[in-house]
Amino acid sequence: MPRSAPQMPARLTEAAFELFAEHGFEAVTVDDIATHAGVTKGSFYSHFQSKREIILAACAFYYGEYQRKVQRAIARLSDPHQRLRRVLEISVRSCVLDRGNRVFTTEVFALLLQDDEVRAGWSQFYDSVRKMYLGLLIAADGCQVPAAEARRAVDLMLAAMEGVKMRAAFEPQIGSRAQQATIVDDLLRVLGFPAGSRAARSASSATPSSARSRTRSTS
Repeated sequence: MPRSAPQMPARLTEAAFELFAEHGFEAVTVDDIATHAGVTKGSFYSHFQSKREIILAACAFYYGEYQRKVQRAIARLSDPHQRLRRVLEISVRSCVLDRGNRVFTTEVFALLLQDDEVRAGWSQFYDSVRKMYLGLLIAADGCQVPAAEARRAVDLMLAAMEGVKMRAAFEPQIGSRAQQATIVDDLLRVLGFPAGSRAARSASSATPSSARSRTRSTS
């Protein structure tokens, strides 16, 4: 990885995120981050003033990575039902199946109870995700939730997703890839799409053939 000054903050941030996602915030030291990034502790402090500052940077990194991943995944999809289902699949993989992301976001939730800046950052991220889902929901016909209640339905779905993430911590079977389609179908129902709706039927067409092959091989 390039280690010149312009790239170093990004490299340190990514290294911090990787360690936080594996061990949590408390267990990771500045020394650990510097070592993981392949630099000295002094080099770390030439870019970040404190561990808290790089935690904030790691949060921004996570938020940005999620948004970029979503946009890449739906860039070539025009059908609104496929787009909605694909975003839900990505969110389930990130929030439930990816243990590292589960660890990281759980740590963020604990910290935002004490840190106003962390709370503000998560609130901004959540609002952007909610707006994205609202747009996807409005674009997809067949939803049985009245338009006036769309935001409430999205908030309920996002809360349900967080609940599934929490359960996956002590019910590991929930976090298996074999459960992904079931979780997505359940979340679609929360959004007002019953079984048999176009959004529910978009599962096979919205999933690339390579991804379907991987799913078959791991189930």
